[in-house]
Amino acid sequence: MPYPRFARLHWGPALLLVVEDDEMLGPALVEGLSPFFPAVLVTSVAGAEEAIATGECELLLLDLGLPDGSGLDLLRRLRARGQTLPIIVLTALDTPAQRVAGLRSGADDYVGKPFDLEELVERCLAAMRRVQGQAGGALTIGEVTYDRAGHRVSRAGVAVAVSATELRILDCLVANQGRIVSKRRIEDYLHHWHGDFESNAIEVYVSRLRRKLGKNLIVTVRGLGYTIPARP
Repeated sequence: MPYPRFARLHWGPALLLVVEDDEMLGPALVEGLSPFFPAVLVTSVAGAEEAIATGECELLLLDLGLPDGSGLDLLRRLRARGQTLPIIVLTALDTPAQRVAGLRSGADDYVGKPFDLEELVERCLAAMRRVQGQAGGALTIGEVTYDRAGHRVSRAGVAVAVSATELRILDCLVANQGRIVSKRRIEDYLHHWHGDFESNAIEVYVSRLRRKLGKNLIVTVRGLGYTIPARP
């Protein structure tokens, strides 16, 4: 699935999947949300299933009335399969009974149309924080501790000086711990601060991070990208 160029301002990189068949609202949502998330649009249940199967989606905005099926049924199937990505139902069907049905089916939030874009962005961020368990505080991976809010890194309790670019690459990989992140995706994440960023420069910064934080923290997956493996 191709990634659009984007500038991610508030959180680690996240591919937001908008499932909306309205010909005006769908593209408008993607355009409005793209300054905050790389967002892509599908217009059907089948399209949503295909996109989710790639494993790249980290947040789902789901309309309930779709041309080839019920968004609510899709939600139930995803949860029955153990799918944990945050899902926000976005629909004009906004009665109390319908909201309860959506939440009981596994939605993280339920937003009625019409809605305020700024509020929707904040709801998306809140859903990601709840699911990822990163509402605040520091993350510890092996002997490395990363305070995302304070932009501080330490190793075995000793503060480590990292450059702004190194910190942003680390942030990108930590936000996707356990998943492979392509060079292109890291490049896109850095695009907001650096403009055009050469993908071959990423290897240099990753090498510096390994020297500072341990050679086993970041793993190269040849031909695919980099990952910080999930640890028990």
